[in-house]
Amino acid sequence: MDTMWIAIGAAAAISGSAFATAWAQSKIGAAAAATLAEKPELRTTAVLLVAIPETMVILGFVVAVLIVLKGG
Repeated sequence: MDTMWIAIGAAAAISGSAFATAWAQSKIGAAAAATLAEKPELRTTAVLLVAIPETMVILGFVVAVLIVLKGG
Protein backbone atom coordinates (compact mmCIF):
# COMPACT_ATOMS: atom_id res chain seq x y z
CA MET A 1 0.00 0.00 0.00
CA ASP A 2 2.86 2.39 0.78
CA THR A 3 4.38 1.72 -2.64
CA MET A 4 1.19 2.90 -4.30
CA TRP A 5 1.23 6.22 -2.41
CA ILE A 6 4.91 6.73 -3.19
CA ALA A 7 4.20 6.26 -6.90
CA ILE A 8 1.19 8.58 -6.76
CA GLY A 9 3.25 11.25 -4.97
CA ALA A 10 6.07 11.01 -7.52
CA ALA A 11 3.60 11.15 -10.41
CA ALA A 12 1.90 14.20 -8.88
CA ALA A 13 5.26 15.97 -8.53
CA ILE A 14 6.13 15.39 -12.17
CA SER A 15 2.68 16.02 -13.65
CA GLY A 16 1.97 19.14 -11.59
CA SER A 17 5.24 20.77 -12.55
CA ALA A 18 4.85 19.72 -16.20
CA PHE A 19 1.35 21.21 -16.48
CA ALA A 20 2.47 24.42 -14.77
CA THR A 21 5.41 24.72 -17.15
CA ALA A 22 3.23 24.10 -20.19
CA TRP A 23 0.76 26.77 -19.09
CA ALA A 24 3.53 29.29 -18.39
CA GLN A 25 5.27 28.63 -21.69
CA SER A 26 2.05 29.00 -23.64
CA LYS A 27 1.52 32.47 -22.19
CA ILE A 28 5.17 33.49 -22.50
CA GLY A 29 5.49 32.08 -26.03
CA ALA A 30 2.51 34.04 -27.31
CA ALA A 31 3.77 37.25 -25.73
CA ALA A 32 7.29 36.66 -27.03
CA ALA A 33 6.04 36.08 -30.57
CA ALA A 34 4.08 39.32 -30.49
CA THR A 35 7.06 41.19 -29.07
CA LEU A 36 9.47 39.78 -31.65
CA ALA A 37 7.16 40.90 -34.45
CA GLU A 38 7.63 44.48 -33.30
CA LYS A 39 11.15 44.41 -31.84
CA PRO A 40 13.32 41.61 -33.28
CA GLU A 41 16.32 42.79 -31.25
CA LEU A 42 14.72 41.29 -28.12
CA ARG A 43 15.14 37.69 -29.31
CA THR A 44 17.72 36.79 -26.63
CA THR A 45 15.39 37.98 -23.89
CA ALA A 46 12.50 36.06 -25.45
CA VAL A 47 14.50 32.83 -25.57
CA LEU A 48 15.55 33.24 -21.94
CA LEU A 49 11.99 33.90 -20.81
CA VAL A 50 10.74 30.79 -22.60
CA ALA A 51 13.56 28.66 -21.12
CA ILE A 52 13.17 29.76 -17.49
CA PRO A 53 9.95 27.78 -16.78
CA GLU A 54 11.76 24.57 -17.75
CA THR A 55 13.43 24.68 -14.35
CA MET A 56 10.04 23.87 -12.80
CA VAL A 57 9.99 20.51 -14.58
CA ILE A 58 13.56 19.79 -13.53
CA LEU A 59 12.72 20.59 -9.92
CA GLY A 60 9.58 18.43 -10.15
CA PHE A 61 11.72 15.57 -11.41
CA VAL A 62 14.18 16.03 -8.54
CA VAL A 63 11.32 15.98 -6.02
CA ALA A 64 9.90 12.82 -7.61
CA VAL A 65 13.29 11.10 -7.42
CA LEU A 66 13.64 12.12 -3.78
CA ILE A 67 10.17 10.75 -3.02
CA VAL A 68 10.97 7.42 -4.66
CA LEU A 69 14.37 7.08 -3.02
CA LYS A 70 13.15 8.09 0.44
CA GLY A 71 10.10 5.84 0.28
CA GLY A 72 11.78 2.81 -1.28
